Amino acid sequence: MKEFDFTINGNKYSVEIKDFESNQATIEVNGTLYEVEVHKEIKQPKTPKLVRKEVPSPAGSDQIQKSSGQSFSVRAPLPGTILEIYVKQGDKIAVGQNLLNMEAMKMENNIKADKEGTIANIKVSTGDNVLQDDVLIEME
Repeated sequence: MKEFDFTINGNKYSVEIKDFESNQATIEVNGTLYEVEVHKEIKQPKTPKLVRKEVPSPAGSDQIQKSSGQSFSVRAPLPGTILEIYVKQGDKIAVGQNLLNMEAMKMENNIKADKEGTIANIKVSTGDNVLQDDVLIEME
């Protein structure tokens, strides 16, 4: 990993850090391995935790799902932000039709229908942040 040269009381030491996990380190000092415990404060990551609001179901969506046995979901291919939704509940959809537009990895992506069907439920709103494999739209 990293190598350091130290001089302590006139003696030279060559130190190589082999492994570092949590507060335990494996180091090699002049060819001899040592397991050492590091006394330092372990910092928490600064990455914020993504918290999404619950999207309310449109009225009547429970009845639509119960009446049909063949339903499938359109899922997010990548994490991103929903820019525009082109369909609404109850619309008849053909294969290849644009369902929504989302920004992922600084590019706009049109999400298209893989199957034909009817929009049963739209699980996202414009401006929502989604993770990979989140359900965007449910179809029958």
